Amino acid sequence: MKLTVRYFASIREALGPVETIEAPVASTVGSVRDALIGRGGAHASALARGKALRTALNQVLCDEAAVVEEGAELAFFPPVTGG
Repeated sequence: MKLTVRYFASIREALGPVETIEAPVASTVGSVRDALIGRGGAHASALARGKALRTALNQVLCDEAAVVEEGAELAFFPPVTGG
């Protein structure tokens, strides 16, 4: 399934503002994060486990257990962002 991933603040600086990715049906936010980390390089660094990150699914804050659906928008951002 396709979904849009948006990045904000320092993560945006490392990865760019947005990308469209393919994910397996019934993926969770956590499994999508792990798949992105698995790409290595800048993704592994910016989204690494142990880094405090917030997530939003379709513009609603969520935890990593949230299930992602076809066409969803997933956002990653640091716990504090500026205006």
